[in-house]
Amino acid sequence: MLIVIAILALPISASAQTGVAWPDPTNMPPPQHSSYLEPILDFPTDQPPPQIQSVAYENYLGQPSSPSDLTLLNPNGPNTWVEPAYDDPIYERPVPLEVENDEPYHWTLLPKGMVYKSYLAGAQESRLSAKIIKITQDNIMFDGNMGGRFGVLRYGRDSSFLSDGIQWDVEGSAHVRLDIPEDVDVRSVDFRAGTQLTWSWASDPRHRSRFGYYHLSAHLGDEFLLKNPTYNRLNYAHDLLIYGHSFYFTKKFRVYGEVGWAFYNLVADPWEFQFGAEWAPNERTTMWGEPFLAVGCHLRQEVNFGGSFIVQTGWAWVGDIPGRTLRVGFHYHNGDSTQNSFYNIWEQQIGFGIWYDF
Repeated sequence: MLIVIAILALPISASAQTGVAWPDPTNMPPPQHSSYLEPILDFPTDQPPPQIQSVAYENYLGQPSSPSDLTLLNPNGPNTWVEPAYDDPIYERPVPLEVENDEPYHWTLLPKGMVYKSYLAGAQESRLSAKIIKITQDNIMFDGNMGGRFGVLRYGRDSSFLSDGIQWDVEGSAHVRLDIPEDVDVRSVDFRAGTQLTWSWASDPRHRSRFGYYHLSAHLGDEFLLKNPTYNRLNYAHDLLIYGHSFYFTKKFRVYGEVGWAFYNLVADPWEFQFGAEWAPNERTTMWGEPFLAVGCHLRQEVNFGGSFIVQTGWAWVGDIPGRTLRVGFHYHNGDSTQNSFYNIWEQQIGFGIWYDF
């Protein structure tokens, strides 16, 4: 009992000695609230909860967030998106094809780049190429393509990827087949010549299109006719209008489709279709190059919309001019002959090729 009385007397004694009384809990000053932060009460209360505002901030990845349990120090300030930067080379975030600079479009005579690339697995495209192939139930053949597609005039601008704008191209090529065991005789040759208007879509350069015309005619070799005098020569020819469209998911991967209609045709029927997909470099590579893969189908009305299926894969190099591509690798074809003098004869080709597009 004496101990309890002594404890209760301590505050009174301290007050008498110091002149400072203990605070009266019934007479406390009002709480001082921060002008920036609202208190968060985590115990039961009859008061309404304070208004919590969201905040945009940078986390350790540099990405903005909007948690609901933080208050905004400056409610009226701007909240800006901070683009994250990744230092890890293993993670490659897919980036859409955006305009690399704001250089205005201008006229260029004989431009060095291409707006619309030729289809890598397109058997009838104009390019330089050479293939050694073995045809099932036939001889070993040399298939050569001597030609190319060239820009004449462009209203646009250069790019490290493909040129932007609208461009007028001309093309021409001879697709020749030599029969190696038969004294390297010329078995047949197809001639192609035409012109194209190609363009990229300003709103989204991943979309690219072409519209054009080309003439193709098929001819048998003199040596082949001398050795096969009874062979029925076909005067295969057509003049087509074509429209093609490509979409680039990335700078290396595109899909495409094309339709062609012949307003003049002999042996051939009016309609043809192409579609396919490619994975290949389009920007400058190192001297070691990069792998490529191309798959394409070419369907023609004269063979009941059958045609050819082509797969090519190997290694590719791109130089200072975007789109100019050198390739070496494996070639496979299954379907109707790629030489139109034998358009309705089935062929399976397996071999090795070298291709150069410019």
